[in-house]
Amino acid sequence: MQIMTSQTSENRKRHGEHLLISLTYIGKNIEMKTGIELARLLEQWRRNNEKIGVTSALVVNDNYFIQNIEGPRPLINEILVKLISEYFYLVPHLSEIEEIEERRWDGFLIKYLTSSAEDEAYTLKSFSAGADFNPYLMKSTQITSFLKAIFAVSESNKS
Repeated sequence: MQIMTSQTSENRKRHGEHLLISLTYIGKNIEMKTGIELARLLEQWRRNNEKIGVTSALVVNDNYFIQNIEGPRPLINEILVKLISEYFYLVPHLSEIEEIEERRWDGFLIKYLTSSAEDEAYTLKSFSAGADFNPYLMKSTQITSFLKAIFAVSESNKS
């Protein structure tokens, strides 16, 4: 996933590099034994995505994850193709895709949900449709709101 740096700005516009895309998808951990293994894989993705200028917000537990990635249209399309063809065991499902004017995330944000009372109460009462965190039971609007809310809480805790 490399962008040619010698392209003219006109040529770059032909492929949509100037358009920012936000893609949200959910996944299920069906092959790895723990969420830690999944987190390691996603850490590898983080390093790769940072190199190519993609930002992201990721919420993960031992069984499921929600990820939103943002970047130029061609890169997001390449990532989507790779996700579906190479990581099919994560059972990825698209939740939302849209053109955006500016990025929402600064870098690659990760929130690992634990079984702590705080995480459980927040996620289950506010956004989940079941007894446990399971984004497959959530509507697209709930998924989007959940990402925004959980990282707004993370940012306010830093202050």
